[in-house]
Amino acid sequence: QVQLVESGGGLVQAGGSLRLSCVVSGSVISMSGMAWYRQAPGKQRELVAAITGRNNIDYNVSVKGRFTISRDNANTVYLQMNSLKPEDTAVYHCAAQRPGEIFFSLWGQGIQVTVSS
Repeated sequence: QVQLVESGGGLVQAGGSLRLSCVVSGSVISMSGMAWYRQAPGKQRELVAAITGRNNIDYNVSVKGRFTISRDNANTVYLQMNSLKPEDTAVYHCAAQRPGEIFFSLWGQGIQVTVSS
């Protein structure tokens, strides 16, 4: 069974940093695109950052210049979050696309990131 396992969340003060990691386990195929989404209480889920199989990257405008998405192999993705703000508080989910898929079909359970002011 394919699973996405996230780690690295927690509580941090405003201005601090966290690094999220996501590993795809149980799969022998390389994922195509991978991404991080987040959902804050009472708000819709939104894309934070995405990276394609060719390493093309896209960021939500609210995190551009502060967050960095990266991969060190096809099935591991990171999100380095610097200069964190209270409005970054949310549950962060990792997502992945199998080759040939248009949408992200694989999702992690989510990890809490809380930024205190």
